[in-house]
Amino acid sequence: MPHQFIITEDGSHTLYLPELNENYHSRYGAKNESLHVFIQSGLYEVMKLTSTISIFEMGFGTGLNALLTYQEAQKNNLKINYSTLEAFPLNDEIVSLLNYADKDDTDFRIFRMLHEFSWNEKHQINVSFEFFKQEASILEVVLPENSFDLIYFDAFGPDVQPDLWSEEVFQNIYKACKSGAILVTYSCKGDVKRALKSAGFSIEKIPGPKGKREIIRAVKF
Repeated sequence: MPHQFIITEDGSHTLYLPELNENYHSRYGAKNESLHVFIQSGLYEVMKLTSTISIFEMGFGTGLNALLTYQEAQKNNLKINYSTLEAFPLNDEIVSLLNYADKDDTDFRIFRMLHEFSWNEKHQINVSFEFFKQEASILEVVLPENSFDLIYFDAFGPDVQPDLWSEEVFQNIYKACKSGAILVTYSCKGDVKRALKSAGFSIEKIPGPKGKREIIRAVKF
């Protein structure tokens, strides 16, 4: 499917898929959305309890969430074990044009590394960040039980890919969560809330980024 580059309100790129009528990130600000939903509402909450954090990201996509998490690990002396799934990886030409870091900056080199790393192998970027990615759908993978402190759930929207937002998927993720683990996602649809509750999560609605009134933060107690 052809991707179209969109400059969002904060100056960062999102990608648009015309065939799905779906954006990878908010047009109100791709970077601001990721910072609000996944970093501030998720990572910062877990950081209050521990500096060694295992993260699972459902939907690697552009790699923006992984890059932002890497940056936070460096700033806050965190030790991150980062695992992610992606069924449809972006090609190198697209990745090279995304503007999430200056081309001369070290973070751009890290961003390219995240995309270029081989699949299904662990990669140690430095002492603070271990990275593992799998080219697969969540529908085909059984996640390791009791493994993660934090879940970034960043699949395409439930109207586009409802099977990825099912109770069965959230049950798989619930089992993979440690006690007290947090899941954050941008969708606050009724079906999503019901599926999360049925899987065992306790959910709360919290303020969303620009263009989104509320998002979900869920906890495994």
